[in-house]
Amino acid sequence: MKNKIRIYRAIHALTQEELARLIGVTRKTVNTIERGKYNPSVDIAYRMAKIFGITIEELFCFEEEGEMKSPEEEWDS
Repeated sequence: MKNKIRIYRAIHALTQEELARLIGVTRKTVNTIERGKYNPSVDIAYRMAKIFGITIEELFCFEEEGEMKSPEEEWDS
């Protein structure tokens, strides 16, 4: 799942370790989610979004397999 965790961590001057501590997970978990290798639970996604003051939808972009998106909907990687 694509996400903007790295961008929002930079905006809020948080390291992966600091974000992990704030949401109650390990740094490795944050790293794995940030790289798109693991999809977080709704609870973890909510806690992250709340820390950044945004919605889950602003932080994560779920695409169904084979889903076509318009260029306006594409996220920069």
